[in-house]
Amino acid sequence: MKVLVIGCGGREHMLVKKLNHSVRVTDIFVAPGNAGMEKEATCVEIAVDAIDQLLDFAKKEQIDWTIVGPELPLSKGIVDHFRAEGLKIFGPTQAAALIESSKDFSKSLMAQYQIPTAKFQTFTDSAKAKAYIKEQGAPIVVKADGLAEGKGVVVAMTEQEAYQAVDQMLEGHCFGEAGTQIVIEEFLSGKEFSLFAFVEGEAVYPMIPARDHKRAFDGDKGPNTGGMGAYAPLPDVTPEDIQYTIDFVLKPVARAMVKEGRPYTGVLYAGLIQTDSGIKVIEFNARFGDPETQVILPLLENDLLDVIEAVSSGVDPKLTWRDGYAVGTVVASAGYPTVSNKGMKVPELPEILDGYLIHAGTTFDHNHHIVSNGGRVLLVGSVQETLAKANKEVYHYLKNFDQTDDFFYRTDIGLIE
Repeated sequence: MKVLVIGCGGREHMLVKKLNHSVRVTDIFVAPGNAGMEKEATCVEIAVDAIDQLLDFAKKEQIDWTIVGPELPLSKGIVDHFRAEGLKIFGPTQAAALIESSKDFSKSLMAQYQIPTAKFQTFTDSAKAKAYIKEQGAPIVVKADGLAEGKGVVVAMTEQEAYQAVDQMLEGHCFGEAGTQIVIEEFLSGKEFSLFAFVEGEAVYPMIPARDHKRAFDGDKGPNTGGMGAYAPLPDVTPEDIQYTIDFVLKPVARAMVKEGRPYTGVLYAGLIQTDSGIKVIEFNARFGDPETQVILPLLENDLLDVIEAVSSGVDPKLTWRDGYAVGTVVASAGYPTVSNKGMKVPELPEILDGYLIHAGTTFDHNHHIVSNGGRVLLVGSVQETLAKANKEVYHYLKNFDQTDDFFYRTDIGLIE
């Protein structure tokens, strides 16, 4: 079978790696891909949201399945376009992808269907937003309503920081169209975790829990990023926690989407937090999360294509998981997330004997050297029988980056907290 993966980041490289293990997959194309994928797939120079070009390519190459990585093409209706042409594509429709592309829609849906989440209000007027902040006090969370590449969330520890975030989004338009409406949420305290599920209508097939560290620096300090590393599964998330999340979050939201006339197909990502008053939803994403995918899929024993076909056909994929733990740490450009230095030469990297190397923001320079092409550049991962061993393997390899100031990484991903 021929498979097309849409995207160019670490998540898509992991999807390519997983698909390469499938005995049924003969050809993998990735649009547009990155420097690290070239040995494992055919990279095609088509942007992720160039839907007509992607459609033409899929028809010309007689692609059997298309798998969408990032949220942007989903929000622009790529699934609707492919399905209208009779092509198989895995992901939610534009109407269903609204669960990620509008935080106001997502929060309103949760409020309507009693899905546990932080209290919130939505604003387009900065004066009203600031009055609400003053009334609620800090800490408080300010979010751009639309898609902002993982950067549209400000956890304000003071009212002044929250006012500044409001001004930047509503007056300064720092996130463009995505920030013309904002959601202001109650600050929730506790340990965060993610639970993904394959979903088809009301059928929900959960994966294993993972934890993504969003803050740039060790000890969860610094600005929010798209994710500096992840590990799975989680010793502190009990089977009871997972069952609660399935019963009170994942299944209810799948039913709610059906009731709203937006039935969901694809991977649904629930970002969750364990608070003193129970597990609550921070956000939903309409696709595989990044970087959690890079530690979840290495533990999945099933053939990914078999899973996608089963789920899409309304059949239980009977997910099975490898014993052990996966740790993945991101190597980012110096200055990320404020600055994403491009063109920085990536050190010559030896083969990882007991792990895996995922390319995210990489490309080739004119000498065919691998250079940075974004904020998050690489992810180094390992699967071992214990979390400590996986952590040790990852950080042994990351020493290759200690001689350069062009990149940085956190040193505490996967450590017992």
